[in-house]
Amino acid sequence: MDETFARQIADVRRFNRFYTRTAGFLNETLTQSAFTLAEARILFELAHGPSPFAADIGRDLGLDPAYLARILKRFVSSGLLAAEPDEGDRRRRRLSLTAKGQGVMVDLWAKADVDIGYMLSPLNDAQRRQLTAAMADIEKTLGSEGQGRGQVVIRPHRVGDMGWIVHRQAVLYAEEYGWDIGYEGLIAGICSDFVLNFRPDKEYCWVAERDGAVIGSVFLVRKDDEAAKLRLLYVEPSARGLGIGRRLVDECITMARASGYRKLVLWTNDVLTAARKIYQKAGFVLVEEERHHSFGKDLVGQNWELEL
Repeated sequence: MDETFARQIADVRRFNRFYTRTAGFLNETLTQSAFTLAEARILFELAHGPSPFAADIGRDLGLDPAYLARILKRFVSSGLLAAEPDEGDRRRRRLSLTAKGQGVMVDLWAKADVDIGYMLSPLNDAQRRQLTAAMADIEKTLGSEGQGRGQVVIRPHRVGDMGWIVHRQAVLYAEEYGWDIGYEGLIAGICSDFVLNFRPDKEYCWVAERDGAVIGSVFLVRKDDEAAKLRLLYVEPSARGLGIGRRLVDECITMARASGYRKLVLWTNDVLTAARKIYQKAGFVLVEEERHHSFGKDLVGQNWELEL
């Protein structure tokens, strides 16, 4: 396990401890009711979940089947839950809340709303919007959309992209390689020059998005009449392994040919192994290496070329 991944695990643990304490999940009962957290989660699922069957509820909540069965039995005996044979499969029991159970659920939901309102009340509107947006990002990243199933779109750059690219690349290279603020200065200069001296039909920036979130980018910029440069390829860690880097490089190659360039060149460093593999597979050839000290590190710079 590398140091960055270990630090990320520690960050998640710290957040979990903070949130469970803040939201009151460590209390013996939820929302000062008669129900434990597990019992309340089951009631919520029975009232609003997609399936009325115990096996599906247990799978969705990650509960042990025997533990779930004991809770459901108590719900039935207390008059909160009804279990009827399923018409499609008589071996299964279809679960539904009784009128009493629905009343308990309404009360529990109202108490939960009060508790959440109490947690949010010290925040102003902007802070609440920021908090709920961050929660949506967590849900999207850890849910099905974050597991590579969301649609990836490669689009041209637009207003606001340059600032985001500088920020994300500076942060990522600092986290993954320990590069200092000098790299941020380099990126900022490249992006600034691209915008201020932009040459339509000769220079391009492509941004990869998934479900509206930026997950990567690359630049094609003019070197001279014969050659163009591929610059600042990056892909977010959450989107790596999906072929996005190769798609961005292919966009550069295709458009370089269409724009009349005869050669595509790039500069990188030997520590960026994933990117170098993409360049090699695309047909780039290493033509020169040179040791240098940049961004607070001793590095080996590399020049690669692709004849178009």
